[in-house]
Amino acid sequence: MNLFLVYPLFNINPVKAQGSFLWDDKGEKYLDFYGGHAVISIGHNHPHYKKALADQLEKISFYSNSVQNELQEKLAAKLGKISGYDNYSLFLCNSGAEANENALKLASFHNNKKKVVYFSGSFHGRTSAAVSVTDNPKIVAPVNSSDHFVKCEWNNTAQLEQIFAENKGEISAVIIEGIQGVGGIQFPSEEMITSLKNLCETNDAIVIMDEVQSGCGRSGKFFAHQEFDIQPDLITVAKGMGNGFPMGGVLISPKFTASYGLLGTTFGGNHLACAAGIAVLEVIVNENLMDNAEKMGAYIEAKIKDFNQITTIRRRGLMIGIELGQPCAEIRSELLNKYHVFTGNSNDKNVLRILPTLNISEKEADIFIDALEAVLQN
Repeated sequence: MNLFLVYPLFNINPVKAQGSFLWDDKGEKYLDFYGGHAVISIGHNHPHYKKALADQLEKISFYSNSVQNELQEKLAAKLGKISGYDNYSLFLCNSGAEANENALKLASFHNNKKKVVYFSGSFHGRTSAAVSVTDNPKIVAPVNSSDHFVKCEWNNTAQLEQIFAENKGEISAVIIEGIQGVGGIQFPSEEMITSLKNLCETNDAIVIMDEVQSGCGRSGKFFAHQEFDIQPDLITVAKGMGNGFPMGGVLISPKFTASYGLLGTTFGGNHLACAAGIAVLEVIVNENLMDNAEKMGAYIEAKIKDFNQITTIRRRGLMIGIELGQPCAEIRSELLNKYHVFTGNSNDKNVLRILPTLNISEKEADIFIDALEAVLQN
């Protein structure tokens, strides 16, 4: 049996990782400045993380959610405290797409409505409703296509108001990313957030904030939306939450009432996943990684802002979009093949996306900075 093709693959086979570095099967060392799509939040194989998982493996790795699991309660308490949402409840699942699916479902259960507003440039997942609110027609199959999903242009408050007026009483939720990642590191305006909040409050609609990529400290705050005066009804998380262990979650406002069977999952919140999630939160707090994300993001921005070919830098913490005066594909290729630095791209072909681990040092950042300067000077 062959693998079903999903992505074009780089001719690199990583077999070892530590901190901000990877090693391939030939012994070549690479700087990881992409973290597998912002998944590696506290560094590869962090010793505290490794110990937590190893210790848990010696006890129990999995049982179903039909029994008590005190690790889930511990994770929820820690997440509530660090995020400032300790009065919310937590549903644990396995991925960002699954988190968004459950958030959309929960919103619809709550107000018994069908329509969802999403934004141009958005990415919320590749499954069912999640892909229907993703702005990429190529990955939306006919079975996912529906007039329940209404697209609004990014940061266009007038259009958002018009959509609510034209669909009066029908809109269940508005889903928005704290920072658009795949869209090219795009920030919501304060005007958009304020308008969205007010429209949802006055029309019995739910605000779903997708913090799958921008959460867990990456922006310098625990959630990117916390620079604004808003408390979303539902917040979805994943990626950096498990530092490589598959996990996701939905933070749920007290306005929602739980009932048995409303939501469910087989693997979500299993013992190993919770051990991973708890370890990540402990490292973020103990090593002040949110402060480091802002400090190191500012350091990188200051060093590269005058480089040739860079037209714009969009940054919050260590979520960085570097817009170039040309497509970034060749730049990425040279960074990887000549200088052994992993970087990312976006739906905007000119935007180089940088998502390094939150505990990078200046020494590690300088490797990327020097490599980028050399490539852009060619």
